[in-house]
Amino acid sequence: MKLIEVIPCLRIFDEQKAREFYIEFLEFTVDWEHKFEDDFPIYMQIAKGDCHLHLTEHHGDGCPGSSLIIDMKGLEAYQQTLLSKEYKYARPGFEKTEWGTLEMAISDPFGNRLTFSERLQ
Repeated sequence: MKLIEVIPCLRIFDEQKAREFYIEFLEFTVDWEHKFEDDFPIYMQIAKGDCHLHLTEHHGDGCPGSSLIIDMKGLEAYQQTLLSKEYKYARPGFEKTEWGTLEMAISDPFGNRLTFSERLQ
């Protein structure tokens, strides 16, 4: 047996707000999306580098208010990129933790909390 990857599934309630936050602000890209019909809820996979997330409007797919940690490199530069956008709903800062990481936490419009974490040498 070999485990390959974990892909979190985050509950969203508004496709446009999700696109504004994840695609325009955080700079993820859409890998694929699915709707059973035009006026049905969306289910999509987004990615940034090797990080993949599933976003879903379907009732029962995920719990609002989830929290996840995304390991990364280049956190300070990423934070500066986000701040330069002057996004109305988030101006993320970061903190050095006592367990040896630099972390930047951001909540999406649906109450999910993403913590971007970089291990310090």
